[in-house]
Amino acid sequence: MFTSYKEALDWIHARLRLGIKPGLKRMEWMMDKLGSPEKKIQTIHVGGTNGKGSTVTYLRNILQAAGYKVGTFTSPYIEQFNERISVNGKPITDEELLHLANVIRPLADELEETELGGPTEFEVITAMSFYYFAEMGKVDVVVYEVGLGGRFDSTNILHPLASIITNIGLDHTNILGNSYEEIAFEKAGIIKEHTPIFTAVKHPGALNVIENQAKKMKAPIYRLNQEFSISEHQSLTKGEKFTLTTPSQAFKDFEISMIGQHQTENAVLAVCAAQYLNQEGSFPISDQAIREGLKKAYWPGRFEILSEKPLVIIDGAHNEEGITALVKELSTRYKEQHIHIVFAALKDKKLDEMIAKLDKVANQISFVSFDFPRAAAAEELLKISQSTNKVAVTNWESYLLEEIQALDSSSMLVITGSLYFISEIKPHLCKYLKNIKISL
Repeated sequence: MFTSYKEALDWIHARLRLGIKPGLKRMEWMMDKLGSPEKKIQTIHVGGTNGKGSTVTYLRNILQAAGYKVGTFTSPYIEQFNERISVNGKPITDEELLHLANVIRPLADELEETELGGPTEFEVITAMSFYYFAEMGKVDVVVYEVGLGGRFDSTNILHPLASIITNIGLDHTNILGNSYEEIAFEKAGIIKEHTPIFTAVKHPGALNVIENQAKKMKAPIYRLNQEFSISEHQSLTKGEKFTLTTPSQAFKDFEISMIGQHQTENAVLAVCAAQYLNQEGSFPISDQAIREGLKKAYWPGRFEILSEKPLVIIDGAHNEEGITALVKELSTRYKEQHIHIVFAALKDKKLDEMIAKLDKVANQISFVSFDFPRAAAAEELLKISQSTNKVAVTNWESYLLEEIQALDSSSMLVITGSLYFISEIKPHLCKYLKNIKISL
């Protein structure tokens, strides 16, 4: 039995050694032992390549604005581990996580002795979340983010009220497949019988796979640019403005506070799902609640402006699609600025394509590594870059502090790449930037 939060967290993290083990049998085994907590909660399931976390937070904020108590399960974390299981945006306490670890630990030990083998870190935290929302922190509804893929993801033992697939990109190809269609097949695995699916997938082949799965499962499907569409988009200083048209109505002048045109797509998926819940009568939600929820929604580490003077932005652009969106925003919003990009990534990503895109927009690019098993070495990233102004850095902490000090009104620092890196670096940056403000 664990007696401290640190012991519990160390045990959870130690399970990373088991890697990724796709399949639902270990989850089903644990849920059976726990009395099927996943069947005691109402859920919405969110999958896709990019934008899952943002879509979760839009939907959570809409439901909250309508007066509901909303649980969320997300990954990875940005500021603290506990945020992966949250209620109304507030992470569970250290004491609650300690209790959950003591509930799941005996099951993990017992499972280890079976032919199924011990549960992974993600399976453990997913099991904790089901138990928490069913037995401890009772809520009206939980929005669940898929961890990896969909079909064999630990969260896919759910039978949700609705499912969402944000988009499809070529990420985790070593596990999910090498084509858009193969990856779409895995993502489409979250579509359940007679359960509506909302999607912003645009790749024709990928969308066709999702449509076929929806048809097979007799699931109503709602698609971006078909059943609903975005028009009159404008980029604001701190956010986006747009009109959403659905079969039942047009929502003019929606405003969101997250930056990037891609965020409008994440937002409308949340709105359409909320509209469905309202029309079905399970969760009455007013238009005012939708507007209020969208405007309030914030998701750390996604084109997040940490400081305006000096201009410092962090963005967890951890795959090619994320980098494309980042480069688009930098090119349109900050074309007059001297852009210094600091990049760290996991070695199993499509690094050549990601770095090539960054090279085009960066006036200066620095590569760093960080303490994570799958992190790419800074020197390896440097070799890939074709930039004429590039450097590999051994100590990112002292380097970033020096670079921030050197920023002037015509320059900006953009730290991007792996979300694991962003979560490690953000507290250091926030502390340092706060001290700068105090000294000024």
